[in-house]
Amino acid sequence: MNFHILTLFPEMVMSGLNTSIIGRAAARGLLSIEAVNIRDYAFNKHQSVDDYPYGGGAGMLMQAEPVYLAYKAVEDQILARAAQAECTGELKGLEQAESAEQTVSAVQAENIEEATEKKKLRVVYLSPQGDTFSQEMAEELAKEEDLILLCGHYEGIDERVLEEIVTDYVSIGDYVLTGGELPAMVMVDTISRLVPGVLHNDVSAEFESFQDHLLEYPQYSRPEEWHGKKVPEVLLSGHHANIEKWRRQQSILRTRERRPDLFEKCELTEKEKRWLAERDAEQGE
Repeated sequence: MNFHILTLFPEMVMSGLNTSIIGRAAARGLLSIEAVNIRDYAFNKHQSVDDYPYGGGAGMLMQAEPVYLAYKAVEDQILARAAQAECTGELKGLEQAESAEQTVSAVQAENIEEATEKKKLRVVYLSPQGDTFSQEMAEELAKEEDLILLCGHYEGIDERVLEEIVTDYVSIGDYVLTGGELPAMVMVDTISRLVPGVLHNDVSAEFESFQDHLLEYPQYSRPEEWHGKKVPEVLLSGHHANIEKWRRQQSILRTRERRPDLFEKCELTEKEKRWLAERDAEQGE
């Protein structure tokens, strides 16, 4: 999967994403992450990309043209890559290098035009006005081959370019940040974990918190007793069926206690509903 982050602070983004699991996955070629500096597309010698908003108001606003040109540069790169891959497949087996080279150019131009008409790139603008980012949204976006993340700054971005290029408005929560870089990094991290091969244990992404609208069960490591607290006996039993049952039950209890909003969405089996009712009756809840 390919991430393209349009930002005024590429060093901030890449320094965070070039480490740990995501950095290793990128080094192995499972992910491609590039930070495009919007200032490179400024049309003045000072590389200024902001100006005062019409109608007055506090702060400065990012101008439309540098953002648009940065987007177009990424779009052209993506379409050229897709066209090259397609025409290479179409021309496989050609024997004459000279005629093949000429045909590649013709087919590539035709494929770029077709690709432009065929599919609009997903462009996410990180904004507190957007839909709240969730695991379900991450799973949907992970299906994209290319994802462009647009990071605003100052008082935001000229509305006209947003109307022209943005397909999704996404927020990571109801609070205000100085820019979209941190939300973009959050999204890249979450989505990347769903790309096959990124996690060493391919099943770990499936069983983490928020799958099936349940939080993850409590986990323990050595020693068996720490500060007088013991590891639950069932986890030491070696009985895998009982361990899975216990973990599922703990996930249900933890979600109901800590995230009742998620608990309302989860689907319990009839057997689990009876167990929960019996437990509540025993404890007088």
